[in-house]
Amino acid sequence: MTDAVDAHLDRAAAGVRRHLGNPARAEALGLRLSRVEELTGLSYQHYTPSLAMVLSGRKRSIVGEHDQRWGREHFLITPVDLPVSAGVVELDTRGEFLSAIWRLDPAIVSEVAGSMARTAGPTPDEPPRLGTWTPQLADAVARFLGLLDAPEDIPVLAPLLTREVVLRLLQTEQAPRMLAAVGTPRSGIVVRAIEALNDSIDKPWSLARLSTAVGASPSTLARRFKQVTGMTPLHYLKRLRLGEAQRRMVVLGESAGQAAGAVGYLSASHFSRDYRAAYDATPAADAARVRARLRSVAAAGYRGDVPAIREAAEQE
Repeated sequence: MTDAVDAHLDRAAAGVRRHLGNPARAEALGLRLSRVEELTGLSYQHYTPSLAMVLSGRKRSIVGEHDQRWGREHFLITPVDLPVSAGVVELDTRGEFLSAIWRLDPAIVSEVAGSMARTAGPTPDEPPRLGTWTPQLADAVARFLGLLDAPEDIPVLAPLLTREVVLRLLQTEQAPRMLAAVGTPRSGIVVRAIEALNDSIDKPWSLARLSTAVGASPSTLARRFKQVTGMTPLHYLKRLRLGEAQRRMVVLGESAGQAAGAVGYLSASHFSRDYRAAYDATPAADAARVRARLRSVAAAGYRGDVPAIREAAEQE
């Protein structure tokens, strides 16, 4: 990472720290800000189309077959709804992990992409899972986050800076992943498949049944699904089921057997084996860990980004 990128991200991090307690202002910019002050185990996170940034510390993210530990030198583009396992694995010298997630607007991505000059040269179907900052992108993001300090400027400058950030993202190797968020014919069947899986998580899906539901051949769906999400449709479904089961155990207080049945597992031993592989713990032990973490942060006010914990905190 260059000194210029590092300096721009320092500015961005300082702005995020100043506004952790102002979620309404962050939401006005499509942002979710997070600070975590302890290491965490793996937890389910449902990512919507977004740009995820780590501004200090390091995290572990498992997206399909990609299991990576990363920090501020990279960013993550999520083009479609994705089930992700993630956790904080390293704090910075301040004893914190700081991150921001920015919601992508497919209409703006399409508008900016349509206005860009076409460049020659091949574009990889599947770029690296993690993007690498350029000085231009880091500067644009820092100025966009700077609007947190100037809410009176948001109506005028936010639309301009939003388009600049999208432009800079489209100028990186993550352009194919950005364009997948637009819902082109190439990714349209993937979006329909994701909607079908999310709407009927407990259905006994097979690749053939899902292909029929979205009007594509099994081979076409499998290939395009892997290009957009980094995993097969049935791997996606497994991650989705395990994440929902974790939520049900933590938020609804269901037993492992109840949660497994609710998300479509027919075998308790199969569920337990898959769960341990995904979260490095048995279902009961993991649910207890997440509930304990909830209790430890509730008094101080939760500022993390694990949906199951956030949802449970809101019900306290």
